[in-house]
Amino acid sequence: MADARDAAPERAGAWLLPVVRGALALVPSAVITFTQEHSPALGLTVFGWWAVVSGVVVGALALRLVADRAARWAFVANGVISATAGLVAIWLADTVSAGVALFTFTVAVWAAVTGILELIVGVRARGRVPAARDWLAAGGLTAVLALVFVLLPLDPVTAVGLFGAYLVLIGVLFVIGGFSLKWAASGPVGSDDAASGSERS
Repeated sequence: MADARDAAPERAGAWLLPVVRGALALVPSAVITFTQEHSPALGLTVFGWWAVVSGVVVGALALRLVADRAARWAFVANGVISATAGLVAIWLADTVSAGVALFTFTVAVWAAVTGILELIVGVRARGRVPAARDWLAAGGLTAVLALVFVLLPLDPVTAVGLFGAYLVLIGVLFVIGGFSLKWAASGPVGSDDAASGSERS
């Protein structure tokens, strides 16, 4: 078990980062779910805009809310990588040759790089940072997405649908994880009063 002195203190409002990450993932998942035409161009467009917005927002929030220095800069790096990949995807979506192979390759490269980086951060912070478990889970899911897109022959509908399912899983994971961090930090209702009463007695 890690020594308490090694644990990075949580910053106020740290739970907001995973909640925002989750909410940003659920929005494009809804777009994919309620769009009948699952074309590669749609996949690239949805991935592109999500990656740009998510990369910028998460990177900026990480600078303010992540206490662990290595994790903070890893998330900033992931934000830059995501935003860059998103801009590339948006540009590719407008090309005539935007096919399923282009979509899966773009997402797979992004998922491999960011997923492995988040896995490394999660392993390093395990036992010291409460959010490390969510980082491990998210990094693992993202890395698996990369493997699926690389190893399996996918048609456009399946590929875009799988990306939408990934966004749902990530979204739910982070929303639940974020509120769990908030509730854990708050503690049981009335616990402070009980502690104060015992001290007075």
